[in-house]
Amino acid sequence: MNTARPPAFDLRALPDGFLEDPYPWYRRLREQSPLLQLPDGSWFVTRYADCERIYKDPKTFSSDKTEEFRPKFGSSPLYVHHTTSLVFNDPPLHTRVRRLIVGALTARAISDMEPGLVRLVDGLLDGMQARGTADLIDDFASAIPIEVIGNLLGVPREERGPLREWSLAILGALEPRLTQAQLDRGNRAVEEFTVYLESLVRRRRAAPGDPERDVLTRLIAGESGGERLSETELLQNCIFLLNAGHETTTNLIGNSLVLFSVWPEEKARLIEQPDLIRSAVEECLRFESSNQIGNRRALTDASVGGVPLPAGALITLCIGAANRDPAQFPDPERFDITRSPNRHLAFGSGTHLCAGHALARLEGRIAIGRFLARFPRFRLEGPPVRAGRVRFRGFRSVRCVLD
Repeated sequence: MNTARPPAFDLRALPDGFLEDPYPWYRRLREQSPLLQLPDGSWFVTRYADCERIYKDPKTFSSDKTEEFRPKFGSSPLYVHHTTSLVFNDPPLHTRVRRLIVGALTARAISDMEPGLVRLVDGLLDGMQARGTADLIDDFASAIPIEVIGNLLGVPREERGPLREWSLAILGALEPRLTQAQLDRGNRAVEEFTVYLESLVRRRRAAPGDPERDVLTRLIAGESGGERLSETELLQNCIFLLNAGHETTTNLIGNSLVLFSVWPEEKARLIEQPDLIRSAVEECLRFESSNQIGNRRALTDASVGGVPLPAGALITLCIGAANRDPAQFPDPERFDITRSPNRHLAFGSGTHLCAGHALARLEGRIAIGRFLARFPRFRLEGPPVRAGRVRFRGFRSVRCVLD
């Protein structure tokens, strides 16, 4: 490790300009102090090899947040939600819930979704074309995953209005630093979403859907001959499904289209060679990862990158930094839609690899590919407005002119 004095850095007191462009900071941390102890005593990890090692050792590094989130959330609806959802749990709950979800997201099931997804995207593009201008977030990127997850859970279309705001409020509470207003908003969202889901579950119990396609029906029924989820586990993991499927996919689509406006030669290459869409989506995921950070807790004394970590150490894995590590990605600051190999960590790794990664990739390929085919000369109308969050990197608004 570099023995130079580590750079001053605090996730709870970010330097000016960080939210707009965190990558110079990530680069400096990776070079000078790849395992940095933050002022609150936790550890910030920025190298690819170290992040991957932690992801792939769940026996040493736990995803369970029952201890970590108690000081932050107290005995609140946010605490109940975030300590019950799939992503912040270890086996056996993680295993049970993941198996049920993955069972409805088979390769065949995802392939069967493609025609409907094409119709959805084309309908959104038709509306945007008629207006001539659009907000790439409100009018396009956020509308796609809401429909997809709404369909997976069988949420009636006329009842989907509040879903996005609930999701933004709940996930916003995962930021390192929060105001009381943000906490209040997040708790209110969990309460309102839970009340709605109680009604939806009652209706689904009375009229089950196809368990091969309807995730809610699968979660209600549980495994054949196996243990069913408790009511709390059921409701909170339905909330998790919406949140996970909405925010990251919205950011993938929005970030990608902004990237292509910044790198016009790559946009031209993809338009000329549309069969590059798969590798293009992977590069978008690497270069501007929708989810920038993850968290683990050391269950035992451990060593990462030559640095001893005590049992109980709280660890932040910086996905955004790892995905630009030159030890893993040659010329990492170059946006290259033909990059191969491209083993990025945008969906995590190991047992917690995102259960919906194949669906998110499909949404990205169809949305980005069909948008560029329809509007190859689109241009941004003023600077995009960042969402202003550390964990989830995306935009609040991206106005553009369509040609």
